[in-house]
Amino acid sequence: MTKKPSVLFVCLGNICRSPTAEAVFRHKAKQAGLDLEIDSVGTHGYHIGSPPDKRSRAAGEVRGYSFDGLKCRRLDDEDFAKFDYILAMDSSNYDNLLKLCEDQDAKQKIHYFLDFVEGDEKEVPDPYYGGKQGFELVLDLIEKASDGLLKHLQSQTRKT
Repeated sequence: MTKKPSVLFVCLGNICRSPTAEAVFRHKAKQAGLDLEIDSVGTHGYHIGSPPDKRSRAAGEVRGYSFDGLKCRRLDDEDFAKFDYILAMDSSNYDNLLKLCEDQDAKQKIHYFLDFVEGDEKEVPDPYYGGKQGFELVLDLIEKASDGLLKHLQSQTRKT
């Protein structure tokens, strides 16, 4: 049995951006008929065990995404071995991932999530201290990056 492809979304506290990416990408992968392992974490453990931020959930649920069962967790060493794609929301998290990853081969799995979108933007901004429009922008960026990541994964599965 072959291992199904796996994707890990990473932000600072696993409260806004990465669980939103997990919810959106789960939805889109299911619609595309892809069987993937999908999870999200924070590089810091500020909110371990908490559900995603209510503002993130509200914005995502309006667009049809489910956050059911999502709980904040912190990145651990096993994640570097377990996941094929480790996707950072911004440069701070990207740098943290590179520092925390001791396995040189696993460092090849670390990317910016927005690497899967055409354009110059590299970072999904943290909406935590902003207003509603920040959560909408995050969703817009995550939807675009999710579509790009799905295309990438579909092209990879055709090659194997």
